Amino acid sequence: MASSQDWQEDYNVALEQAEEQHKPLILVFSGSDWCAPCIRLDKEIWQSENFKKFSKENYILYRADFPRKKANKLSPELTDQNNKLAANFNSKGYFPLVVVLNEKEQVLGETGYKKLSPDEYISLLNSFLK
Repeated sequence: MASSQDWQEDYNVALEQAEEQHKPLILVFSGSDWCAPCIRLDKEIWQSENFKKFSKENYILYRADFPRKKANKLSPELTDQNNKLAANFNSKGYFPLVVVLNEKEQVLGETGYKKLSPDEYISLLNSFLK
């Protein structure tokens, strides 16, 4: 997965930033090297100029990745962190799952891959904030 923009490497840092900046957090559960809809979501939405520009101003981003290929293996710490996040926010194991959280880690909304334009997807994410 390309790091399209300011995706945080550490969930705790992302959460701290959400608290400090009073911004919602987009938590994405992804299988970057095996999940076709996850790869499409990355290419069509996360890497789009519109989303990059909008998210920089309005959201904190964290991707909980679950790669399967050895070449993409995460560190044990990151794997553990992502497993804990999955236990809390993705117990059914949906991929991709996009969870919008407030700065107190309350779930505001969830979605997955949808065949939408970047602007339509931004509107969908923003609808959870109302």
